[in-house]
Amino acid sequence: MVEAILSGHHALGFEINPYAALACRTKLNACNLDPQTVRAMLTRFWTFYESAAEDAYAPHSTPPPGFKTRGEFYSPKVLHKVLCAQDFIADLEEGLLQDLFRVAFGATMITYSNYSYEPSLGRRSTAGKADIEDFPVGETIAQKLTDMAQDIEWMKGQLNGTHPDNEVFPESFFTCKDHLAADSVDALITSPPYLNNYHYNRNTRPHLYWLGFAEAPRDLKPLEEQNFGKFWQTVRDQECVDLSFELDDPEIQGCLETLRKKHPEKGVYGGNGWANYAASYFNDCYRFSKSAHYALKPGGTALVVIGNSILQGIMVPTDRFLGTIAEAAGLELVDIHIPRATRVGNSIIKSDVRVAKAKDAHQLYEAVVELRKP
Repeated sequence: MVEAILSGHHALGFEINPYAALACRTKLNACNLDPQTVRAMLTRFWTFYESAAEDAYAPHSTPPPGFKTRGEFYSPKVLHKVLCAQDFIADLEEGLLQDLFRVAFGATMITYSNYSYEPSLGRRSTAGKADIEDFPVGETIAQKLTDMAQDIEWMKGQLNGTHPDNEVFPESFFTCKDHLAADSVDALITSPPYLNNYHYNRNTRPHLYWLGFAEAPRDLKPLEEQNFGKFWQTVRDQECVDLSFELDDPEIQGCLETLRKKHPEKGVYGGNGWANYAASYFNDCYRFSKSAHYALKPGGTALVVIGNSILQGIMVPTDRFLGTIAEAAGLELVDIHIPRATRVGNSIIKSDVRVAKAKDAHQLYEAVVELRKP
């Protein structure tokens, strides 16, 4: 979206995750701030933080009460510094400048926690890393804000006094009919979650709680229900999820049938649950394609970055399947580009085998599916 407005285009985006939506909106509109204003507020932050970070200061902010972790998320010394930073941010006037500080905290908060991405969020100790007993929290946030001020300066120069319209809807793209006129979009660029059960919402759970978007697990439930393709955990118990649309393609149906027959003795952990997950994903691929067909102008292009998957030892060419499904929804498949013939991932291959143990049998890659509306 930033590239779109830099090129002078009106940019619209859809994002169900409140933290990601905040970051996107802030990045798009930060150029409305004066870099010197950002630097002046950064100086105020540093003056406050240096004084408050001393042990004698009692922060008014508290850790979000609903945020529970197996281990200590922040060590005591780090937590005190984090709460000092939270005090300063909370006292800022609501608006773009406060959002910039919130995003700076969100962008760095895992760095000084006792958790890390491996690639999913987990305890550092589980990955063989030591907990972080102390850390220059304020310095890290300040450096991020310094970088942001430089980016704002650069972007202002690129826009040269203009600022094309933009908007980020905190909703699924499946609601596009509520916000977009039919045949109104020139280009659509997206990268939906891959068919690998990577839980984006759970991996931003700390951000959602610490930035005030969630207070209890119930607040995360809508994100799980709206997520593109669902999650294996949410559909594995169902008896049988099948394709919800007509498709004359024996390969996709055959893939689902083969997957469904895998390890019936394992109950919900067997192939039926994974077939339910794959079918749910393909159903959302169809919903996406129909939404894209509605929104795109005739001749408009959709570029979808997507990776293939491996489920229970079965290679799933998700890129080709998306192309086939998109054609069933009325779009043209122009081409499938392979910018990365090899990618590292943790897709589930078998219930007890990870990608790293079977990379010679199957290869993960990344593709760009190019679609066009006739």
